[in-house]
Amino acid sequence: MSSGVDIVGDIHGHADRLEALLRKMGYHHRAGAWRHPSRTAIFVGDLIDRGPHQVRTLEIVRRMIDAGSARATMGNHEFNAIAWATRDPMNEGDHLRTRQGAKGKKNRQQHQAFLSDVGEDTPQHREWITWMSELPLWIEEPAFRVVHACWSPEHVEAMRPHLGHETQLTPELVDQASRKGHGVYAAVETLLKGEEVSLPGGSSFFDKDGHERHEIRTQWWDLTLTTYRQACIGLNPEAVPDEEIVGRACIAEPDRPTFIGHYWLNPRLEMAPRSRRVACVDYSAGKGGPLAAYRFDGETELSADKFIAA
Repeated sequence: MSSGVDIVGDIHGHADRLEALLRKMGYHHRAGAWRHPSRTAIFVGDLIDRGPHQVRTLEIVRRMIDAGSARATMGNHEFNAIAWATRDPMNEGDHLRTRQGAKGKKNRQQHQAFLSDVGEDTPQHREWITWMSELPLWIEEPAFRVVHACWSPEHVEAMRPHLGHETQLTPELVDQASRKGHGVYAAVETLLKGEEVSLPGGSSFFDKDGHERHEIRTQWWDLTLTTYRQACIGLNPEAVPDEEIVGRACIAEPDRPTFIGHYWLNPRLEMAPRSRRVACVDYSAGKGGPLAAYRFDGETELSADKFIAA
């Protein structure tokens, strides 16, 4: 029986780094999968895109899950992959994540590493999309939770009655979550990408990929943050106006330890929890940073000394 869990950050196709981290945490490759004698790994999502070993990363994770030595939640990149591969019943010839026009070109660039490795629209591609579709939106246990970007009780409770087995998205929900303006779209966007607020007066900044953004993702667990600059996460704060936020920026600190990825934290920062009960394990492995994990053993308040990286 597992005595602890190791929550692993966004891998983005860096299988070598994943294997190095597993080895460092005491996992051994045995009978076709990485295993630990007393612990279980939980992956926060964003297994794919960007890195050099897309299929190999997926195979490591899938074999661990099949062996009972790991679990995983869906990241926004897995959701995007599902939508890219799913035909849009309301737009003949296209898909839920468009492949057409300038937006389609941008979507393809983001997804190209995965498509190149599996072969677009091949049987292998379809097999992995089916597997990704079975990943839960979140993992919730009495002692902790794991969700890719944001634990929003409002959106969790709205989604909970409609989800499939173990909080999985159904095909109908994937369709609804791909249509801006639908309530399911708002819920899935928040859970997988975070709480978002628009910047004031037409302000904008350029993200890590050079795309202009007019919104920021916030440190949703901290109600004391009142300005855009204070509340932003995963950015250079100087790029954001130091003005008081209009509208809701934060939700509340969760009632138990909650683990997230997604936010591309600066790899030069000291690894530490974001609050007493929130830890982000994404330190930008997809852009050359370390692959991080938090070694959770049931503590009610999180600690910097439980982080490990490779």
